[in-house]
Amino acid sequence: MLNTLRNAASTWIAKLLLVLLVASFAFWGISGQIFSDMGRDVISAGRTSVSMLDYRLAYDRTLSVLSQQLGTRITREQAVAFGVDNQVLSELASGAVLDEAAREIGLGLSQDRLAELTASDPAFRGPDGRFDRQQFQFVLSQVGMRPEDYLKNREQVAIRQQIIEAVSDGMDAPQTFLRNLARYRGESRTIEFVPLPRSLVEPIEEPSDEELASYFEENSENYAAPEYRKIAYVKLEPEDIADPESVTDEQVREYYEGRAERYTQPEKRTIEQIVFPTEEEATAARESMRTGATFEDLVEMRDLSLEDAELGTFAKNELSDQALAEAAFALPEGGVSEVVEGTFGHVILRVTDVTPEQVTPMAEVADEIRNELALDEASRTLLDVYDTYEDARAGGATMKEAAERLGLEMQVIEKVDRNARDEAGNVISDLPASRDLLSEAFETDTGIENAPINLGANGYLFYEVEDIVPARERDLDEVRDQVVADWKEAEAASRLSERADELAQSIRSGTSLDAVAEEIGQEKQVKRGLKRLADDSDLGRDGVAAAFNVGPQGVGVFPNPAGEGRFLFKVTEVFAPAETGPDALPQDVVSSTGSAYANDLVQQLVQGLQQKYEVRVNRNAVEQAMSF
Repeated sequence: MLNTLRNAASTWIAKLLLVLLVASFAFWGISGQIFSDMGRDVISAGRTSVSMLDYRLAYDRTLSVLSQQLGTRITREQAVAFGVDNQVLSELASGAVLDEAAREIGLGLSQDRLAELTASDPAFRGPDGRFDRQQFQFVLSQVGMRPEDYLKNREQVAIRQQIIEAVSDGMDAPQTFLRNLARYRGESRTIEFVPLPRSLVEPIEEPSDEELASYFEENSENYAAPEYRKIAYVKLEPEDIADPESVTDEQVREYYEGRAERYTQPEKRTIEQIVFPTEEEATAARESMRTGATFEDLVEMRDLSLEDAELGTFAKNELSDQALAEAAFALPEGGVSEVVEGTFGHVILRVTDVTPEQVTPMAEVADEIRNELALDEASRTLLDVYDTYEDARAGGATMKEAAERLGLEMQVIEKVDRNARDEAGNVISDLPASRDLLSEAFETDTGIENAPINLGANGYLFYEVEDIVPARERDLDEVRDQVVADWKEAEAASRLSERADELAQSIRSGTSLDAVAEEIGQEKQVKRGLKRLADDSDLGRDGVAAAFNVGPQGVGVFPNPAGEGRFLFKVTEVFAPAETGPDALPQDVVSSTGSAYANDLVQQLVQGLQQKYEVRVNRNAVEQAMSF
């Protein structure tokens, strides 16, 4: 991660964070109150300088942004390792030379324009969406900034922006570059490839004692025993103090009778319906049934099927049309209704199946009710139990003694590491609030009564660390089986890599891929239409990248994304895109490329100004700024 951040900090993006500072400095500002009498500056360029407070505010802001990106608070030591101090100095130096250039050529900002920029800041708008002076003063007071400091620095930012916009506005990427970029992105390839499974180099023999000892010594940090902790805990949730036996039969009966609908499955009926456009047609159809027509005949006369006529299976209260519900539930099974005036027309109904009402006897749900009542009572009294536990601890009782007084059970985990694994490497899966418990337990010490951890909405986890087993180096004999397995794994990978390189060289020397496939007993495969930026389901991103990292007829090897083994491949076809103009590129790519060119121009401007105006950095002032 350090290398990634250092590499990112060396790009034009990081170096040009001054563009972001154009917006951010306007808010954070530079106060002249605290260090104005010290006469010491962190950076100076010509007659422009950056005070210690300027540096400290920019440093704290960068640290805050980095912490948000990484999802954790970055310490001062980590910030130094990430190069934050040098990054901030670089950004402030860039801003200083821009300010000096603006001063030298006499750039300025009218009061009207400054007022307009300030009023347009969303942070200072009131409920009506317009600039609000009270909001302006409130926001500045929250960050400890005077209005005059904000206005001074807002003016400075706007003047800087004039220089930046003069250089970069309207900058587009050259058409030649865009055409080449379209050709680069649009190229497609065909490759032939052969899988190289691990079976080509297996079985791997047992390592000698010397080989095993050497491998263990080189990788000993991988086999070190982590720090373990012995943790005792008491869980307090409603189910831990619920007492079903205290619930009387009378309470169970009252609960059951008061919620009879909960234990009753209402009668349900499967209903069919035929809808008629008029009452006359419906009546005529119903009369025809009295002279021999069947319900099926009526369905057929309406050009319907029985599936079309099926309304569904419902309880009475599930039917939204009350008229249909009353009619359907008045019929016997197999019965046909008279004409019913429903919401959507005149209807004839038929009930094809009746499922009677079913009532679950109290005896079958008594235990369930008893437990539910006990949990309800436990939830109401849980805070009282919590207070009683805390009082017992305050009175000198141990965790175990306090738990036993309340009928709770203290659990002890003899050895667990930060990753919830025991000494054998198995995950302890039944730890309550495992992540929070281990995070807190590994930050405390033995013999300390810690604040409880919240469990859900109404639970608590009390815990103590009873013992700490420090991390240590393991002897080879302790982990021999694991080391042997790892050695074999590494040896197989190494031998397969060597074998793959030999086969690749053989193809480069003229052997066909078909001959290699036959030699190793594998089937040659073909992948067509590969695009440079694709994530192919068979080859993966690494495979696609490998296929485009060699020229036409090029040969290479890449890991099998599906698991063990590698792929040996050869590029057999290369196709240029049909369209290579800028229009072949997505608009966001064209825009971002233009922005990159513009940013590059700004960077060149800054570098030129840094050569014109000598930039001096006072390291002592930097250290003094960081001490506040």
